[in-house]
Amino acid sequence: MTDQISTEQPTQASTTTETPAFDPQARATELAIMDALRAVVDPEIGMNVVELALIRQVIQSPQQTEIKMILTTPFCPYAGSMIQQVKEQVESVVENDVKVTLLAERWDPRDAGLVW
Repeated sequence: MTDQISTEQPTQASTTTETPAFDPQARATELAIMDALRAVVDPEIGMNVVELALIRQVIQSPQQTEIKMILTTPFCPYAGSMIQQVKEQVESVVENDVKVTLLAERWDPRDAGLVW
């Protein structure tokens, strides 16, 4: 049995550009958006949409920022006004288009730390 020593250099795996697991710029933008959304107050409860845990997700892309949110009641009489305020507040932070998506999910006061 003979041992052979290879003189070939190991090939390097091709490097691909991957999205980093954590993007500090995107996180800073998300925090700025959430901070701006604190100005949107539910008039019936008197608390902002962030404190009430109505903002479910912030999705950022180069072309658009999408806010997924819920309302405190299914037929909230202030829905149109609150959605418009959310859109305006996010537009004050980002420079791309803003889309607000209303989810059918039910609001639970415990999500906001409220217990009656």
